[in-house]
Amino acid sequence: MDGFLHRVKGLDAFPKVNEDFYKRTLSGGVVTLVSALIMMLLFISETKSYFYSATETKLVVDTSRGERLRVNFDISFPSIPCTLLSVDTRDISGEQHQDIRHDIEKKRLDSHGNVIESRKEGIGGAKIERPLQKHGGRLDKGEEYCGTCYGAEESDEQCCNSCEEVREAYKKKGWALTNPDLIDQCAREDFVERVKTQHGEGCSVHGFLDVSKVAGNFHFAPGRGYYESNVEVPELSLEAGFNITHKINKLSFGTEFPGVVNPLDGAQWTQPASDGTYQYFIKVVPTIYTDIRGRKIDSNQFSVTEHFRDGNVHPRPQPGVFFFYDFSPIKVIFTEENRSFLHYLTNLCAIVGGIFTVSGIIDSFIYHGQKALKKKMEIGKYR
Repeated sequence: MDGFLHRVKGLDAFPKVNEDFYKRTLSGGVVTLVSALIMMLLFISETKSYFYSATETKLVVDTSRGERLRVNFDISFPSIPCTLLSVDTRDISGEQHQDIRHDIEKKRLDSHGNVIESRKEGIGGAKIERPLQKHGGRLDKGEEYCGTCYGAEESDEQCCNSCEEVREAYKKKGWALTNPDLIDQCAREDFVERVKTQHGEGCSVHGFLDVSKVAGNFHFAPGRGYYESNVEVPELSLEAGFNITHKINKLSFGTEFPGVVNPLDGAQWTQPASDGTYQYFIKVVPTIYTDIRGRKIDSNQFSVTEHFRDGNVHPRPQPGVFFFYDFSPIKVIFTEENRSFLHYLTNLCAIVGGIFTVSGIIDSFIYHGQKALKKKMEIGKYR
């Protein structure tokens, strides 16, 4: 047994030196203090890194099909009233929606940007089309207007060209006009009145759109119904155009995840002298984020370029703010991971061992340098 213990003792890689042979120096003490301080700082930094999760990034080909895309937006237009502003969507598959109202809230703004009224009923008012003729069709250019009295006509030649004339015709018949919103003349006059009332105001719209995951666009513009209705509103003459100055308070695609950067948040553009169309070209990158608890978030990132198309060209483009989006074939996957405890211990050993070794080399260099210099001074080479 003693022989075995003796052989084990011979394997000692750390032979001990008698304390009588130790020599302590001032330079060694300084090196030791500095090394201990550095070691402590690196230990604290490594410990903090261990308790914080690291994010691993991976790129794969996007093979998903048949998904939907949620577009979240909050955009302010200081010079377009809410009654005129509409939002439309269109994609390359042919699917299109005009004057979308659901899941959208509008806020009327005064000239200073203060909120006058907030209503969660969609953008714009009732859709206004060309005037309804007595024969059932819509008014064409060059055609004389003769509005229907909705069955209350006293003769075949009678026309009701205003809401008041329809009311009078109903009154003569002894009928009650219970829902004037369904009467074309009343709806048109209400639209004109609201346009005049909101002249000089702005509009802030926010909400979300649910669109197919194919290339397409969504845009904010003075409603198509205004152009097609032949409504005469001198305060909003088409000759003057529309001021599409806007500020994008928020624009994102899908659910937000930690660390996401939306490049258009806070972007602002002021229209020059002439009107036109402002276009954003967006490349959407599908993204999956998995947090440390395993919760998966399907979202998107995007990059963007922009362009202003002047309205002083023929054919004249529709004024508005257009967002054209397309999808990247590459999907980004972020995964939060904690480092293993063994990895943490390995790094701590590397810190202690590395600093101890380097500090020993530095101390040895200083000690032997001082010793050689002192010896030369003793023999008179340095005075």
